[in-house]
This record gives sequence, C-alpha cells and structure tokens, in this order.
Amino acid sequence: MKQFFLLITLIAFTACGAFSAPGLEEERIESRDESFSLVRITEGIPNPWAFAFLSEGEVLITQRSGRLWRLDIDSGKRSEIGGLPEINAGGQGGLLDIVLHPDYPRTSWIYLSHVVSTSGGAATAVSRARLAADRLTDLERVFTVDNTGSTTMHFGSRLVFDDEGYLYISLGDRGEDQRSQDLSDHAGTILRLHDDGRIPEDNPYGAAFSYGHRNVQGMVFDPVSREIWTHEHGARGGDEVNILKKGANYGWPVISYGTHYNGAKIGVGTAAPGMEQPLVYWDPSIAPSGMSVYTGDSFLSWQGDIFLGALAGQHLRRLKRNESSIVAQEVLLKGRIGRVRDVRQGPDGRIYLLTDERNGALYRLEPVLP
Repeated sequence: MKQFFLLITLIAFTACGAFSAPGLEEERIESRDESFSLVRITEGIPNPWAFAFLSEGEVLITQRSGRLWRLDIDSGKRSEIGGLPEINAGGQGGLLDIVLHPDYPRTSWIYLSHVVSTSGGAATAVSRARLAADRLTDLERVFTVDNTGSTTMHFGSRLVFDDEGYLYISLGDRGEDQRSQDLSDHAGTILRLHDDGRIPEDNPYGAAFSYGHRNVQGMVFDPVSREIWTHEHGARGGDEVNILKKGANYGWPVISYGTHYNGAKIGVGTAAPGMEQPLVYWDPSIAPSGMSVYTGDSFLSWQGDIFLGALAGQHLRRLKRNESSIVAQEVLLKGRIGRVRDVRQGPDGRIYLLTDERNGALYRLEPVLP
C-alpha cells in the first residue's frame, strides 16, 4: 500500500485584495524554495478550460461554453476566434483542451478537444485547424470516439504530444465505470494517434494505449525523462498520479484508494494483480486539473518539479520529484484565486494558471529576488 508523502503547506496570504488593472502585481509570496508574486493577466472569461501559447506575447484560451479567445499578454486585450468546430456544451462537456502541433512553425496546426452531439447522446472529438487573423481555417476532424454516452460527465479530454510526434488523448469513463475495463470501448482509455488521426500499428489495443482510467484531466510529456505523467479524479478520495505505460491497466473500477460517494467500497480494494499502483494519491480528493513539468530558468529550485491545479482544493500544488518518484508536496495559493483548471509553462519560463470560475482569469507567477 502506498504511503502518503510529506505534505508541506506554506500559505503566506492575507485576504484577497482587489486588482485595479490586468498585470498588477501582488505582494511577495514565499514558498519553500522560491519567492514569487502573482500577476493577473486577464479576467472575465466564464469557466475557461485550457490555454496554449502562440508566442511569448499571445495565448489562446478555450471557454467550455464554446468560445475561443486570442489574448495579448502585455495589454490584456483579447479578441474572439470564429470558425470553431461543432461543440455540444452541456454538463462537463463543451470546448475543452487546446495544444499546438509540436512543429507548429511549419504546420500551423492547432488541436482542440470538444464534445459533439451523436445519435446516442454525446462524444469526445478532436479537431485541428489553422489560425488566420481571428478565424480558424482548414478545419478537419482528427478523431471521434467510437462509443458515445448519454451522460454529460467524465469526458477527460486532455491532449499532449510526445517527442516522436504522437498525439495522446485522455477519455473518461462517462460516469459508467465498467466501460473502463472494456477494450472494445474507448471510454476510460488514453488514445495514441498519429498527428492526422491514423492509428499507429504498434498500439496495444487499436487506438488505445492504456485503459482502466476514471477521468484523466491532467497529462504532460516530460522532455527530460521522456515519460508522460497523468493524474485523474477518483470518486470520494482516490485522486491519483501515474506514469503512462504502454498497454497498462490502471485499475478503475476494480481498484481504487477512494470509495463510492455513498461510502461503499470500490471493487476489490486498493490492489489487484496486473493493475498499476499510483505514484501518489489523495484522500480526501483535491480534484486535480491541468499539469505541467517545470523546465524554465525563472525558478531554479523548481526545475523538474510537476505543478497541477486543484479544483475542489482551490490551490496550485507542487510535486517535488526525484526522477520518477514524488518525494514531497507543497500547497500554494490555497483559497487565493479559486478553482485552478489549467497550469502551463510559458515561453518566458514563467508559470501560468487558469481559473475555472464565472469570472475566470489567467495569472502568471513572477520570480522575486531574495
């Protein structure tokens, strides 16, 4: 049984102060190893879900209800992008993740995960397009999951490319947990595709690379270890962090460190033969979302560490690593900015956060000299 790792909670905040304009810096904030200030870049986006940097000065932000924004970071000015694919925005579905092709300067492809309507209800799809001024062009559907669902929950939907150009797509169990163990069903899997949607011949299960997932909402490729790290929501407790392995079964709903919402035991317990154990888990749940490996030069003590947002926990969480092990945790910004939906490193080496609130905002962590 996995042991809980050391939790270092350093919260040096007073009551939240109002911002008078985008870009205003707050007071110095001390963490375990670094000092930083929090800068608000923009606000007023209802329930944003993800963001991607076009350049050091521009970022694209998805809004779950089905809108896409282009933001100038320096001025805070934003414009709406037209030409989006079909979007079914209901429940936890809508316009979700966004990533750029790894060779974006050459291909100009932007990838979006979104929910579409089907005869059976709704399904997760991935489309790609190019950006011309404030409109998407050359729009094409890359992939649509084969089995849909009538629920409006657990779409997963994080996207990530590895260093070989493969596209990984996380798919939740749609609230129908037994689907995660059915290899004839895309629900509860992580898919691995070529950038145009073709299925690699060496995949273990058709389009699927792994299975037994409940709802992966954080996924990142580590360029140093060349591993893909994921985290996913448990039920009542049992949120977990894993390293993705080809063909692996991550256990849901046969094993879990959480319980059902009514308190009942899940499956056979916390372990079973042939099923992966998490590197770390949380009970009670923090509802993790978004994930980034820090490789920049702005915070030298954080290099190699993993950062993720917490929705229910309303904080930024740092996972201190020793290679492929988590050796400590640190809670930052607890209750300060609300539900943290996405976390990404910018081209400038800073850490950026997106909040899932009615008045959703994009923030930047700025280094402060001792």
